[in-house]
Amino acid sequence: MFVRAIRLTTMVCCFTACVLNTFGQTSTPKKVFMITDMEGVSGILDSDMQCLPYKSPRWEESHKLLTGEVNAAVDGLLLGGATDVVVWDGHDSSQSLSVLDIHPKARLLAGVPISPTLELDPSYSAVIFIGQHAMAGARNGILSHSYNSLGIENLWVNGKLIGEIGARVMLAGHFGIPVIMLSGDTAACAELHDYVPQAECAAVKSGVSRTAGFMLSHAAACDLIRDKARRAMERLSDFQPYRTSGPAEVKVEFTTRGEREFQLREGVERLDERTWVFRGKDIVDAWLKFGSM
Repeated sequence: MFVRAIRLTTMVCCFTACVLNTFGQTSTPKKVFMITDMEGVSGILDSDMQCLPYKSPRWEESHKLLTGEVNAAVDGLLLGGATDVVVWDGHDSSQSLSVLDIHPKARLLAGVPISPTLELDPSYSAVIFIGQHAMAGARNGILSHSYNSLGIENLWVNGKLIGEIGARVMLAGHFGIPVIMLSGDTAACAELHDYVPQAECAAVKSGVSRTAGFMLSHAAACDLIRDKARRAMERLSDFQPYRTSGPAEVKVEFTTRGEREFQLREGVERLDERTWVFRGKDIVDAWLKFGSM
């Protein structure tokens, strides 16, 4: 009788575990951080006309285009197995997204200031980019720039030319987080693939110059983003963080309009009137001597 009771208890426990697993109640949490920008959104090609919050004549349209692509990405991530999605409003001082129309299952990180490392921590399972542009000088990169379109000519990390994509891939890797997906133009997709060749990319437009290109319709762009985000999450185990080990050197060449002065101290050196070098024990230590990531 005692043995039969043990067997019955074991069967009930196994059945319960199976049911819980089937409905995802015992699955490992998969938290995703979404970095958003606007210049990589399909239909966006003119900064003055479209990208200045509450000042550009077509700003309201731009807000809707970005929101649609962001929500499509959230849909795809959830379909692919994400359990929590944090959306960072990363364009122009965090004024581009609203809780009125953001996906109801996402959390919006908005406002300034936030930490210079974007509030990232090792609790995240993945990072993705939505509406991302290519780095300054990228061939046929629509509205391409690196952090500040008027202030920065070039950025290098350990001699490698980079932009916002590369810097944030390295930042995610510093916290042990892989980057798995991007939406933007073909130049931005190529830039991410230089760091993460297997990343899913939704190329929603293709530039023929810095301010012109072929665009997908909004509906087609959202469908593509949703599918790529879902596939990226389903393939999560295929990705590893992009890690940069050891000391790092960040070199920044400013434009003549963006020239800046920094305090000369350990790890900070001026090469010429427009170029500064920042050194540190790792990528984050070096970068934060220059500015926010």
